[in-house]
Amino acid sequence: MKRLNICVDIDGTITEPFYWLELANYYFKKNIKEEDIKEYEIHKVLGITEEEYNKFYEVYDEVIHFTAKPRKGAVDVLNKLSKNHNIYYVSARHPKLMDITKAWLDINNMPKGNIYLLGSHDKVQKAKDLNCDVFIEDRYENAVDLAKNGFKVLLIDCSYNKKPLIKGIERVYNWEQILDIITSETEEKIA
Repeated sequence: MKRLNICVDIDGTITEPFYWLELANYYFKKNIKEEDIKEYEIHKVLGITEEEYNKFYEVYDEVIHFTAKPRKGAVDVLNKLSKNHNIYYVSARHPKLMDITKAWLDINNMPKGNIYLLGSHDKVQKAKDLNCDVFIEDRYENAVDLAKNGFKVLLIDCSYNKKPLIKGIERVYNWEQILDIITSETEEKIA
């Protein structure tokens, strides 16, 4: 069996996608519901400027990320995958959040893997550097960029990524489905 290089986004992919919502609603005196979130850019969802959101985020970024809950099945599936494959965490988070990110991954029993906090949504070069075989992502624009550059992308379904898929992107609905896809593909390669 070929050992795959699996790149995994963190926020909205291994975390519940709306973990920031309660605090943002409280802070901005809003009442946004999960079903209201139809786009990725949080400031647009909240009806505020990007600068206003950035000020809030600068104060609460560590709290927001440290209190996030893992998506159902993420811990179990990633631990199973890590037995036969390389796991790389590739996130747009700012590098200053490395300690919080490591602590969160440890506390939530995520498998060990190299962590890359890029400070940008441009993940293509890092995927190339890591010789990525599969990229698990929730942000539609990232998925499109990766797929256009020849990467297989599993786009985990969220209310904010419902746009048409292009070749190279497969929509997935839960972590068990991710496990099934990766397992069946690696079994096919050995047969």
